[in-house]
Amino acid sequence: PIQAQTLPIALTGRDVAGQAQTGTGKTAAFLVALYHTLLTRAPHAGRTRTSVRALIVAPTRELAVQIHHDTEALGRHTGLKHAVVYGGIDYEKQRRTLEEGIDVLIGTPGRLIDYYKQHVYDLKHAQALVLDEADRMFDLGFIADIRYLLRRLPPPERRQSMLFSATLSYRVLELAYEHMNNPELVRIEPDRKTVEGVRQMMYYPSMEEKIPLLIGLLRQSEAHRTMVFV
Repeated sequence: PIQAQTLPIALTGRDVAGQAQTGTGKTAAFLVALYHTLLTRAPHAGRTRTSVRALIVAPTRELAVQIHHDTEALGRHTGLKHAVVYGGIDYEKQRRTLEEGIDVLIGTPGRLIDYYKQHVYDLKHAQALVLDEADRMFDLGFIADIRYLLRRLPPPERRQSMLFSATLSYRVLELAYEHMNNPELVRIEPDRKTVEGVRQMMYYPSMEEKIPLLIGLLRQSEAHRTMVFV
């Protein structure tokens, strides 16, 4: 559904703010639109080797890696160069990749800003922006970093922007309207399936009662496997 509703809008070059859950095919939706933009429009005048044409921002390294995997698959025959940057792996190797020049840059906010401040790449000629899982950017405290990156991009009317979020909350919409060009809102309601056989209970123990209560519940349970979130 997210592809069917966003692609007709995005392929015309308009901005899209979409509400969609993980696993709904939104990555393919924004990548198809992004490639269409880059392949049908000439690069901005004055673009240099270190000027990226598209920026994709993800809140976690796992999501950034998955998006990069999808770009390599979908963009294999486009002639465009892709790179992903995030913390925890070879810093200099990522830096060298950026210095060689790329078209599509994927990354997490912290590492993107790190390389940007060192002038390893620039955003002034970017033609497309994707913010994936925007609601998690807020949850993880990245919103100041996101605004920093957005303010280094060309004005909204000179680029195509796409935002995807599990919820289009007030704060997400505020970000969209502030940094996008009159985005079209697309909402895909999640499936609400009642799982049969699931019993839900809530307890309100004091701090000192929590462990004894947990042990008691585990002893009473006939389950062979139990998952405890803390």
